[in-house]
Amino acid sequence: MSTNAPRGIALPMAPRTPAEYIPGQQEAPVALTSLADMLKWAQNYARSRSIWPLGYGLACCAIEMMAAGQSHYDMARFGSEVFRSSPRQADLMIVAGTVSTKMGPRLVRLWEQMADPKWVISMGQCATSGGEFYDSYYTVQGVDTIVPVDVYVPGCPPRPEALIEGLLKLREKIEKQGLKIKGEE
Repeated sequence: MSTNAPRGIALPMAPRTPAEYIPGQQEAPVALTSLADMLKWAQNYARSRSIWPLGYGLACCAIEMMAAGQSHYDMARFGSEVFRSSPRQADLMIVAGTVSTKMGPRLVRLWEQMADPKWVISMGQCATSGGEFYDSYYTVQGVDTIVPVDVYVPGCPPRPEALIEGLLKLREKIEKQGLKIKGEE
């Protein structure tokens, strides 16, 4: 079997000398970008590696959220070591559990006190859609009706591994924030 190209077809080749160089003819893995995009990427990369969560545990999902922070699952590997008590120190709100209509305004107040940029993870069926209390008059039908949610973690209650997977999905989202990815427009 021959590896030579059929006669009459010219294969594109990379230039061998600087004199043969044609502008715009780079190798495949080379990507050109601007300094602003590089700085934006570096800023997003640093933000994605140091997410400080605000623990907002309302029901049984909070037990799983606390377990994710313990040594067996160890969220500290991902830069989320300490659950902050003050919204002014946190940039991620993990809403874990059933949000009642009475708790809704307090949740919004805490979310507004968080510094920008801020993100929200909805953990569990009750926080995502009302869960087993979906037809109740006192339950908010999804936390996304009162604050914008970035990542949903399904389950009743979700396992600590699911919360860590949601945290990793949020990291991916933060890394791409504000960047124009080639081919995705």
